[in-house]
Amino acid sequence: MFNQLLFYVGVYTLLLQSRNEVSVSSSMMTTTTEESAALQPYFDFDVPRNLTVTVGQTGFLHCRVERLGDKDVAWIRKRDLHILTTGASTYTSDQRFQVIHQDSSVNWTLQIKYPQVRDSGVYECQINTEPKMSLSYELNVIELRARILGPADIFVKSDSEITMTCVIQQGPHELGTIFWYKGHSLIEPGAQENDLHASENRRITVETDWTDVLTSRLKIKRVVQSDTGNYTCVPTMAKSASVYANVISGEHPAAMQHNAAASNSLPLLLHTACIILLCHVVSIRHLLDKLRLTDRLLVEAKDVR
Repeated sequence: MFNQLLFYVGVYTLLLQSRNEVSVSSSMMTTTTEESAALQPYFDFDVPRNLTVTVGQTGFLHCRVERLGDKDVAWIRKRDLHILTTGASTYTSDQRFQVIHQDSSVNWTLQIKYPQVRDSGVYECQINTEPKMSLSYELNVIELRARILGPADIFVKSDSEITMTCVIQQGPHELGTIFWYKGHSLIEPGAQENDLHASENRRITVETDWTDVLTSRLKIKRVVQSDTGNYTCVPTMAKSASVYANVISGEHPAAMQHNAAASNSLPLLLHTACIILLCHVVSIRHLLDKLRLTDRLLVEAKDVR
């Protein structure tokens, strides 16, 4: 009886020891896991991750990684899973892509020079942990176009004034400025006349306004025949636009516009005339076929007789 009691006490003691060991082991594993998680790198989410730029305007995607340790940061283009950079090294032949990083800095910035519309899409900042950690960024590249208000052909009487207005809808960033060309020559108002004249007395002036839209006005006073030509507004951050100015003398501009409209309708009149002529040709051919058939029938009738 006493021996049995000792046996049960011994078993109970072993069970308690096993339980304590399991508890200590579990506690140590939990502590190790928590310490490991505490040492893992992590992203700083307080950065812009949706970037819009215009064609040709350098874009920057900022990735901040804290507690990186011995891990590496890579930039991936999501559409084709192309590795652009790893660490400070570039892994693409496209030299427009480059990572900007300074020693001991948490910033890993992907720079895209001269971006094009085709560069739009998702880019990922990745850390080579196990499992992999990544943060997605959206790049939007838009193409701005200039627009000259009014018709593509302008008619103005000599010795009067003409104003050409070029506008660009405001983009996500500074749009630069606008240059005016006549043909292939840059228009420089200050070089057109003696600088001693006051600006209001200059014959050619350019005024540029930066508001909700970028607006540039080319004004020419006392126009002469030599002012006739193609005028183009060329923005630094958008596609250009052109207009043709016609300086006339001795005829009302409305009449010139009417003549221009008539000349534009000439191809349509020619097309209509060709269709009518073709219809007549078909009718005559059909009539000739009928006459040939009648002649053949008459000949056959005479042969029968």
